[in-house]
Amino acid sequence: MDWKKLADALFPEGHAIVEQNEFLSGSAQVDGRAVAVIGTTNHTPIGVEIALAQAQAILRTVRENPGMPILMLIDTQGQRLRHRDEMLGINSYMAHLGKCVDLARRKGHKIIGLVYDQALSGGFITSGLMADACYALPDATIRVMGLPAMARITKVAEELLTELAQSNPVFAPGPENYLRMGGLESIWNGDLAAHLRAALAQPSAGDQRSALGLQRGGRKLAQPVIDAVVSGGHVHA
Repeated sequence: MDWKKLADALFPEGHAIVEQNEFLSGSAQVDGRAVAVIGTTNHTPIGVEIALAQAQAILRTVRENPGMPILMLIDTQGQRLRHRDEMLGINSYMAHLGKCVDLARRKGHKIIGLVYDQALSGGFITSGLMADACYALPDATIRVMGLPAMARITKVAEELLTELAQSNPVFAPGPENYLRMGGLESIWNGDLAAHLRAALAQPSAGDQRSALGLQRGGRKLAQPVIDAVVSGGHVHA
């Protein structure tokens, strides 16, 4: 979905979001309350420049608008794979962005992620997966690693991974599978403005992804392992 059409659907009361070099920033009105908006578009990869721009926008919001909710609009092909970015230490820039998101949360900012088009690898980890809750549109593309790349890394045949993806959401892309694993709170169909209002009104309950993954049958051991570590007990598979 084009980000301008998305913004019009999310913010019928109006918005002041601007795009500069595939980076989105600005503010919008939801039920008469201002919301900070930060994001990316055109499947842009997250290089050092956009990582810094996002971090700067988050820190500016924390400094100038205490407690203002932050909506992260996600459309990225992931971390930019260039020699220049690697030599500059792109991992540190991404970590800095993640720390800024966490700082905002600790300062009382509710942070919501919305995958409206594409979310891949490191670009998703430091945005939607760092939010208090992440949502997606039905046609969104979500994956941390494509099956061909996974086959090269794990040395497992792509045909076997494709077969496993039919029954195991850990191997499969798509919003429905990330919903099953607990990575997404829900998938937004219909009235996007109403979904956003509901998400902003929902009390923060901490990181519930492992519990949701167990409840939905997509990640059956993450929560039991957490519980065993906390209690000093054993995991029963």
